[in-house]
Amino acid sequence: MGENKNQSHLSHQVFDLSGDTPLQAGSKCFDDDGRLKRTGSVWTASAHIITAVIGSGVLSLAWATAQLGWIAGPTVMLLFSFVTYYTSTLLAACYRSGDPLTGKRNYTYMDAVRSNLGGVKVKVCGLIQYLNLFGVAIGYTIASSISMMAVKRSNCFHASGGKNPCKISSTPYMIMFGVTEILFSQIPDFDQIWWLSIVAAVMSFTYSSIGLALGIGKVAETGKFRGSLTGISIGTVTETQKIWRSFQALGDIAFAYSYSLILIEIQDTVRSPPSESKTMKKASLISVSVTTIFYMLCGCFGYAAFGDLAPGNLLTGFGFYNPYWLLDIANVAIVIHLVGAYQVYCQPLFAFIEKNAAEWFPESDFITKEIKIPIPGFKPFTLNLFRLVWRTIFVVITTVISMLMPFFNDVVGILGAFGFWPLTVYFPVEMYIAQKKIPKWSTRWLCLQILSVSCLCISIAAAAGSFAGVVLDLKSYKPFKTSY
Repeated sequence: MGENKNQSHLSHQVFDLSGDTPLQAGSKCFDDDGRLKRTGSVWTASAHIITAVIGSGVLSLAWATAQLGWIAGPTVMLLFSFVTYYTSTLLAACYRSGDPLTGKRNYTYMDAVRSNLGGVKVKVCGLIQYLNLFGVAIGYTIASSISMMAVKRSNCFHASGGKNPCKISSTPYMIMFGVTEILFSQIPDFDQIWWLSIVAAVMSFTYSSIGLALGIGKVAETGKFRGSLTGISIGTVTETQKIWRSFQALGDIAFAYSYSLILIEIQDTVRSPPSESKTMKKASLISVSVTTIFYMLCGCFGYAAFGDLAPGNLLTGFGFYNPYWLLDIANVAIVIHLVGAYQVYCQPLFAFIEKNAAEWFPESDFITKEIKIPIPGFKPFTLNLFRLVWRTIFVVITTVISMLMPFFNDVVGILGAFGFWPLTVYFPVEMYIAQKKIPKWSTRWLCLQILSVSCLCISIAAAAGSFAGVVLDLKSYKPFKTSY
């Protein structure tokens, strides 16, 4: 029952050591930093990444491809897959400061920035990272409710033969998702949600495959590939709409690949040898390759099936109505995936708050005491009262904001636009330059800076497209009364 408070706290909260010389270095049970042996592998890291990356956003890629066309759409996807993988390898190299095998570990993204860059950049990084994680939690709550409503609506349409408009409120579904996340949020840390990530990754493949299969089936049924080389035509939309939609499509694709904001935290679960950076680079290559194949197939076959009329989401936008039971399976898979993805994204934020609370109030039993709850047939569950209260409050807040502003996906798009460049490109590039001591104005330095500036321009364009989306949503805004 928490009789050795400090030891128990170290065992279960793996975020609070500063990297001082460990007592247990070299032990069979402990790593070189005195923490319990990390057990993560290429496959668990890949599962975490796939869970984080292949969100329900994969199903909006047909719409994104429709805005850009057959040339620009697939090209942009390939370019962003390359940028994401490359900058991820740069970031993975920053997990340890100094020697890649024995150097001081950086447990979080902020720790890596602090070790390599320091100064005000640490606070800027933390603000952007945690604001993005908060926004993602809201976006996932909204996305899951849309999928749950899609199940209800598809069955309603089937029962009424398409005569009933089947208007449904999103609020009860958001509450259901919130309650589920309150329960799962009590899992103490990243090391203990590997199984949830694997389940979520399987669900990603399930609904992505269904979306792909339905797209292929639609193409086979009509016998032709729809769409054009330049995307949605002027006339279907105005010239201004074409520009904003193209910007928004760039943003959709760019942010669909982004997982840098949790990469270091995932890397901190990986065992060594081999070095964590080698394992993470391999996991990134596997994950980004798998993701790109699915993105290309879903985006291209969805566009081929519907052309300019490609829905915002292949499975919830009712581009397909039948077979309704297959759509139900896909949408249930989306919800299960989002339950896991919510936890993968929120764990770094949970850890940050709990680490700081423990540092500020080290003598508080409410914050530091771990209570062992025996579970027959399983390991005892570790309950921490502060974790219980604060994580519950966090989930409640994100759920209420989702209900208040159910179009918040556009706002999350704005947060993502500002988060993509600094977290996925700028900080990894700058840390790599500092770590490798790359000379200013050298060819390598110039290439890295060109990459960074190019991605900044894309982020600004995507933010502009998202702002335009918010302006449109505000015209029909009714808090707590949205139905679909």
